[in-house]
Amino acid sequence: MDVGIESINCYVGRVSMVVEDIFQARALDFERMSNLMMDKKSVNLPIEDPVSNGVNAAKPLIDELSENEKSKIELVIVGTESGLDFGKPISTYIADYLGLSKRCRSFEVKHACYGGTAALQMAAAFVRSCPRKDVKALVIAADASSVVARNTYWEPSQGAGAVAMIVGNEPDILALDHGANGYHSFEVMDTLRPRADLEAGDSDLSILSYMSCLKASFEHYCELVDQVNVETFFKYLVLHTPFAGMTKSAHKRLMKGVPHYSNAEIEVDFNQRIEPSIRFCQTVGNIYSASLYLALCSLLEYGDVRKAERIGLFSYGSGCASEFYSGILQPSSQEKFRRLGISSALDERWALEWDDYENISDQSMQRIAGIQDLTPDISDYRQIFENKFMGHGLLVLNKIDNFHREYRFV
Repeated sequence: MDVGIESINCYVGRVSMVVEDIFQARALDFERMSNLMMDKKSVNLPIEDPVSNGVNAAKPLIDELSENEKSKIELVIVGTESGLDFGKPISTYIADYLGLSKRCRSFEVKHACYGGTAALQMAAAFVRSCPRKDVKALVIAADASSVVARNTYWEPSQGAGAVAMIVGNEPDILALDHGANGYHSFEVMDTLRPRADLEAGDSDLSILSYMSCLKASFEHYCELVDQVNVETFFKYLVLHTPFAGMTKSAHKRLMKGVPHYSNAEIEVDFNQRIEPSIRFCQTVGNIYSASLYLALCSLLEYGDVRKAERIGLFSYGSGCASEFYSGILQPSSQEKFRRLGISSALDERWALEWDDYENISDQSMQRIAGIQDLTPDISDYRQIFENKFMGHGLLVLNKIDNFHREYRFV
């Protein structure tokens, strides 16, 4: 039985900031901007958080289902490193605001940027093992930066958004190769969120960990799958993309393992098999647990899939865990994804001026974990709210009452 992704959607935010403007205002080294390979990044308003991001990614997929199909969703898993409570998972909010059946397992998983892949693989295993062959699972990778890392090189890459996937036995998007999963995990303190108001880490160590995990997890994959040739086995490669420059370096390191490949040939291979997957990431930024799946969405938008094609995917999460796995893109996958209009959504984002960006960044501290009571004041960004949110059916944070978050569709 084929199991995999039946449908996929991404929420890319409604507001954007030009990366070059951040470098200019923060007096960052412009030579390092080319390493990011980024143009813009999405920015959450203070009334957005991982719950609203997740619901806004999933709702278009849920709305397409009949009531009978909707009732077949028996599992909701949210992969996130932006949990809002040490006990209560954000999956409970998400299932409720999506109107899912109460006869449903619901939980949240955490392993930094690997969380989305952990959720997807557990959901696929659930569907594959369930005696009810029409069962479905909803997987959401949703994050929101807890605090803007001002005056650091992390800040320009911090994005906003989420990716939602319905997993079942009619994988119109991606049929997962059963058992074709290479792993590599070890303890390392490369990036971390030790408090709700702090994101920290060692960027050089994180890059080294990412690179070593790509090599080791791919080697494990090759031990499990016969006759793998990285040059010809995969039509496309989709890699975790916290920023596009890191993905380009990772691809180069992977292809260096092919003895006869020159640097020029590696560049050609990058443009053919990787570049379509990084375009969304270049204008949205790092959305943590959803970054790999934003790259998959980008491939569906800009790749060339006219028949069933195998792709390789690499997921990395700081701390660390990694997985290289594969699947078959279906001939219907691009048409099914493109009708969601994500490219138009990216073009329609509100372009922030610098003062608005700073003000929104300050106020976003109000939505982080641990806030007991809050009634958001939108007066400083009312024009953005009325123009880009009102009337669009999006979920936003309405208030926090004794730690309980209440949301509303606008």
